[in-house]
Amino acid sequence: MTVRIVDTTAGHLDRLEELERLCFSLPWTREMLQSQLPDEQHVFLTAEDDNGAALGYVGMMTVLDEGYISNVAVDPSCRRQGIGDALIRELLRRCEERALSFVSLEVREHNEPAIALYRKHGFLPVGLRKNYYEAPRENAIIMTKYWK
Repeated sequence: MTVRIVDTTAGHLDRLEELERLCFSLPWTREMLQSQLPDEQHVFLTAEDDNGAALGYVGMMTVLDEGYISNVAVDPSCRRQGIGDALIRELLRRCEERALSFVSLEVREHNEPAIALYRKHGFLPVGLRKNYYEAPRENAIIMTKYWK
């Protein structure tokens, strides 16, 4: 299977809503996803298969020279196939293009596959948010990748 990383469009939103329900206990709404569509402050990337079907996505908001990743999602049936890796790699390329100083995210403290993916790309644990997640309640590890 070939995976292409593209800028997210409104045409992806139906499938991304479905991915939200598959991946998260408190999924984002269509309106929340739509608010992340690419513009000067947002990078929103979708991984597509050969037929243009969305397999995963990553979103980031920028403020000045700072990046904040909102969500990373990959269809559970497509995990461990390099899709998350490709999404993060392209997102980091876009961060460098924008000359960001750092990019940061929160991850469930027991989500070991995600933590390993972020570490592989140079993210370091820099803090903890107690009881950040609900359903189930869990702490978040703040992970950040620095360029400057």
